[in-house]
Amino acid sequence: MKKIALALLAALALSGCSQRVADLTVASTKNMNLNSDGFVTGDRVEGKDMVPVVLFPFGIPQVKEAADNAIENNHCAVGLTDVVVTQNNHALLFLLGQIGFSVEGNLVIDTHKPGCEKYKHEA
Repeated sequence: MKKIALALLAALALSGCSQRVADLTVASTKNMNLNSDGFVTGDRVEGKDMVPVVLFPFGIPQVKEAADNAIENNHCAVGLTDVVVTQNNHALLFLLGQIGFSVEGNLVIDTHKPGCEKYKHEA
């Protein structure tokens, strides 16, 4: 019985929680020309902004930083489409772990940016 109780306690302590915060059609934290006719869809990417927790969080995670990290996977990207924003709380008994946000979406690539002409042919 003690082994079962210990196993349940360990599972509870190691568990975390992820909650979907938002589903967005288009999102961007970068300047972009909305009148451009050179947008193409790129790969699906994910960006995270996580901070460690040791008794209390060592910082404040931000959705903007997670979105920036996702967009910056490609120097030609200016935004994301079909975006999912998730809040992650993974802490051992709320004392040790990490909390933060993850942003996942398809890259929006502007083929009119310098050096990004190659994406015109891939669309």
